Amino acid sequence: MRKLIGSILKTVIFFIGWAILISIIPDIQTNNQAYMRLWWEFKPLALVVLLSVIFVSVIEKGNIKIPITSRFLINTLKGVVIGVLWLGSVVSVLFLTKTMTIQGQNNIDYIWIWILASLLNVAMQELLLRGYLYQLWKQKYNVIVATILTTILFTAMHGGAFEAGIIPVFNVVSMSIVVTLLLEYTGTIVASIIAHFIWNTIGAIILGSVSLASDYPNLLNSTFQGNPLISGGIYKIEGSIVVLLVNLILITYLFILNKRMSSSKLYE
Repeated sequence: MRKLIGSILKTVIFFIGWAILISIIPDIQTNNQAYMRLWWEFKPLALVVLLSVIFVSVIEKGNIKIPITSRFLINTLKGVVIGVLWLGSVVSVLFLTKTMTIQGQNNIDYIWIWILASLLNVAMQELLLRGYLYQLWKQKYNVIVATILTTILFTAMHGGAFEAGIIPVFNVVSMSIVVTLLLEYTGTIVASIIAHFIWNTIGAIILGSVSLASDYPNLLNSTFQGNPLISGGIYKIEGSIVVLLVNLILITYLFILNKRMSSSKLYE
């Protein structure tokens, strides 16, 4: 019980403290929406990095580590491959079934600033949930408990999915499990950040088929028609059962890879 209470207190202080710090630090003054969005993504990321350093080095005294540098290049590549296969397979199915089409193109000023902002947003989400907090619960209990907790928090952060229906909620939950299994397989949070970044950035800023904050622009105008169970309807690919099926396939594949990796370590 003491271990449980201690873990809950650390989680609450870390998460709530992060939210409070965000609210009290003022925004920069600029009329450029791209730079404004960049600041809005940088501030929470900088604060989660700061809190992670404090909790890992001071409170945990270095007994918990956030895996970042493990085989950095090869695991970054694995994140790219999973991210491309992940989004690419969904988009391919929607195009082949003619439930998704491209109707036009927009001009985006400062597109690289928007892309950088998207990267900062993803890095913040992954470090907030699958950084210190995930490693804390994994060490105190196990991977399953850590995955359940962080998936609950991840789903809560994407609360709009509950308004969209059961499929979008399942998509968010299964997405969290995908990136968690990728973290476990590669041994670095970088792979999860890269895969998540590809999903958000190509899906939203390029294709306009994934929802980010309302001010994010999209280069292409994607339209969705036909059976909303497949197309996602007004919720685009985030409401599509195709995403759920692809997520389940990736979960199965990454689970098998993790089991094989664990088995091989036993015989080393």
